[in-house]
Amino acid sequence: MKNSFLLPITAIHLLVLFSCLFVQLALKAQDSSRVKRTFQPQTIVYKQDTLVFDKPRLWNNIKAVPRDILDMAKYPFQKDHWIALSGIAVTSVILIANDQTLADIIKVKSAKIDLVPETEYKILWKPGNIRILKVPLNLNSALYQLGEGGTSLLVAGGLWAYGKIAKDYRSIHTAYDITETFISMGVTTQILKRISGRESPFMATQPGGRWQPFPPFSEYQKNTSSYDAFPSGHLATMMATVTVIASNYPEKKWIKPLGYTLIGLTGWAMVNTDVHWVGDYPLALALGYISGKVTTLKHKKKPPVYNVSL
Repeated sequence: MKNSFLLPITAIHLLVLFSCLFVQLALKAQDSSRVKRTFQPQTIVYKQDTLVFDKPRLWNNIKAVPRDILDMAKYPFQKDHWIALSGIAVTSVILIANDQTLADIIKVKSAKIDLVPETEYKILWKPGNIRILKVPLNLNSALYQLGEGGTSLLVAGGLWAYGKIAKDYRSIHTAYDITETFISMGVTTQILKRISGRESPFMATQPGGRWQPFPPFSEYQKNTSSYDAFPSGHLATMMATVTVIASNYPEKKWIKPLGYTLIGLTGWAMVNTDVHWVGDYPLALALGYISGKVTTLKHKKKPPVYNVSL
């Protein structure tokens, strides 16, 4: 079972729903003000933080990807982050050592609530051998699809559409930030997967999956699922998306609880369907969080520095 970036029809329906809501809100605001809206730089002050959103340029976000990856590589090794790095490492080691047991427990628990492990879809559009539109036929399939990269791109598309309609720079910036993290997460997780070479559960030849670091490039391409479990690109991308939105909209308290709940459910479903081990998650979540923070840091206005002579 290979990772897919196909866009599920259910997510498209959600995008349409939220886009309609955004359009209605924008039109309502325009009607109530009776003033033609224009794009204006936005300054958001929340607690002690000041966020500035000027004219967004997608190319600037794309150009920032190499710098983001470098910053992510340096971030954990800064002195202030050693405790967090140690926690991630220890947690990963403990979970990896118990991965087979944890996977067995999750499957038993899932069976008790009728969460079937199989992924089933109804294909609505299949030009050639490419499945473009598909509908999940059970809850586990829906949760698994939620973690696919297409969902983050749909969220970004909805925010971009709303930003254009409502003349909202913050919304457009958030869409571009999500795109930026999507690219940087894709590159970073692919590098780490090719370094670690861990078997996916459904391809496992031993309990917990075999590790074969630095598999040959051609072998990885031919038998991807035998080497690409660690870390989870699904959860890294989801965490990056939630972190970007929460960072750019700090006043919206519901974003983190909702986002983290969906991440947890997706992580459970992927273990249940034998796509990932629990031990694949701590590093993925950390990467996504750091990526989101690094990407949105540019919006935070630094407080002025005053030189006072006594």
